[in-house]
Amino acid sequence: MKNCLKILIFLFLFAFWLEGYSQRGRENLVPAHVENGDTTAIINLESITVFPPLEFESKREKRKFYRLARHVKKVYPYAKLAGMEFQKVEAKLDSADGYRERREIAKKVEEKIKRRYEDELKKLKFTQGRILIKLIDRETSHTSYRILEDMRGRLMAGFWQGLGRLFGYNLKKGYDPENDEFDRRIETIVQMIEAGVL
Repeated sequence: MKNCLKILIFLFLFAFWLEGYSQRGRENLVPAHVENGDTTAIINLESITVFPPLEFESKREKRKFYRLARHVKKVYPYAKLAGMEFQKVEAKLDSADGYRERREIAKKVEEKIKRRYEDELKKLKFTQGRILIKLIDRETSHTSYRILEDMRGRLMAGFWQGLGRLFGYNLKKGYDPENDEFDRRIETIVQMIEAGVL
């Protein structure tokens, strides 16, 4: 019995020693400011975005907002991809020697995009397509018309603009959340998605 008690005491003390030993070297040193003998730790925190509570005039407005949010959630990843691809392509186009090389680069990129995303993009609804055009402008800081003009030429950009107008799209219209109510709602939703709130 005495041996058992000695072993328990030994294990108890060993556990305390081990806990103390494992804590050594784990001190998190942070910058501090000392003023009049008072020390204040300086810790940088990540910024967060605080959104006001969503208020709707009616149930219809609420349904409309969440329908728009579903559409934005669906197309936003495509817009992000388009922004990343555009940066890569723009760098290649800037380093290209002459019109022919630019045309070849644009053709390869177009074929790659068609192979990869054509089936998915064909399934988009009208509103989702309109939102995608706006979000591509947001991600690239270029209207869809300008991107087409840079990559395919003015004639093709004009053709797609004319075809788009038949279906209610305006490829020349930029993304303007300051002055356009539809764009403002899209921007709110995008910010909520990025903040992980929606």
